[in-house]
Amino acid sequence: MELWKGRFQKALDPKTNDFNSSISVDSRMYKEDIEGSIAHATMLGEAGIIEKSESEKICAGLEQIKADIASGALLIDPNAEDIHTFVEGELTARIGDAGKRLHTARSRNDQVALDVRLTLRKECASLIEQIKELLHVLCDQAEEYADTVMPGYTHLQRAQPITFGHHLLAYAEMFLRDIGRLEDAVKRMDVCPLGSGALAGTTYPLDRDLSAKLLGFSQVSRNSLDGVADRDFCAEIAAAISLAMVHLSRFSEEVILWCSWEFKFIELDDAFSTGSSIMPQKKNPDITELIRGKSGRVFGDLMTLLTMMKGLPLAYNKDMQEDKEAVFDAVDTLRLCLTPFIPMLKTMRVLKENMRSAAARGFINATDCADYLVAAKGLPFRDAYKITGQLVAICIERGLTLETLPLEEYKKVCEAFDDGVYTAINLEKCVNDRKVRGGPAPENVRAAAKEVRALLG
Repeated sequence: MELWKGRFQKALDPKTNDFNSSISVDSRMYKEDIEGSIAHATMLGEAGIIEKSESEKICAGLEQIKADIASGALLIDPNAEDIHTFVEGELTARIGDAGKRLHTARSRNDQVALDVRLTLRKECASLIEQIKELLHVLCDQAEEYADTVMPGYTHLQRAQPITFGHHLLAYAEMFLRDIGRLEDAVKRMDVCPLGSGALAGTTYPLDRDLSAKLLGFSQVSRNSLDGVADRDFCAEIAAAISLAMVHLSRFSEEVILWCSWEFKFIELDDAFSTGSSIMPQKKNPDITELIRGKSGRVFGDLMTLLTMMKGLPLAYNKDMQEDKEAVFDAVDTLRLCLTPFIPMLKTMRVLKENMRSAAARGFINATDCADYLVAAKGLPFRDAYKITGQLVAICIERGLTLETLPLEEYKKVCEAFDDGVYTAINLEKCVNDRKVRGGPAPENVRAAAKEVRALLG
């Protein structure tokens, strides 16, 4: 059944019909489509636009259709043009002429704008809960490894000592921002477009506030053109998801590095690794590699939405049918990536000794050695910096670390050194003394994890 067929005398070419159809994508919105139609029918009855008895009959019929689809008793026809056409056709077949009154004072344009908002509102809530689950795991691991010393890096070169817990909580900050962006997008999406019609509203005396209230919206769209033409919320949600995928991809890259023999900081559980078809020794972090790759797919979804919308005049254009496939793919991909990533992090084995050994070999306490000369011996920092650099060169030449370099060697470079240098450059002390707010001291890490949990509610 084509809702627009009255003017046409020829049937649509079958291949063109397939090209025009969106049922394969928008069928996932059947619940939202039916809920929107129930609210619309209820409002029509309350406003006296249709008889209340007809409104009640429509609502009852729609509830039964929703239940039948959910149970599998009713299959969505893949040949239908879209989910809106399918539901209305099924309703009319079941309850007769009353079903034909459902579309009074409504266009598919404001109907689909509503359905997408309702669907994305639900999907965003689900994604936020999933990211919160990830954050709880990060907090658990951060607390457990708050004292685990590891090298912090810049330019992928060992730089200064931090703890593994501190490193994990850096990602917690990113994912908290992702939640905030999704929540902000949902707030801006909290506008009911029903009543905008095709583009110019309607002459019927609609109670738009009632429709909005029944569907849980806080306001109605102020402009009928924008009501049907706005897809900013799709792009905004895709952008928020893209940034979440950036963070997952960065995290995945680190997991891949940490699993390598060159780092060997962690080992993934067998349940979240795969092997090689030819090399029996291999244990590959395929999950994180796939996440890293899938990030590009989501960026493509965002680019699809931006490119689709950039040249469209007001109001509705058929191009906008492409919105759902792109934004739903972004939603589904983030969910798909989070699903194994969370338990993978929860079950990973942290090789603390390897992290500590890498920290010792990386001269990451060199800054602390220089600070010792400044604070304890009164040297200018630039002089202390040069002296420490000379010491590092000696250590590299002799295969030593600052912690194992004999005191007499220290004194050859600068007479000011005494035994106190070994206390100053102890890696645990270097970390413990970094108590400045936001720093990696274990007490900071535990306090930060507690703060993150409080933000999650």
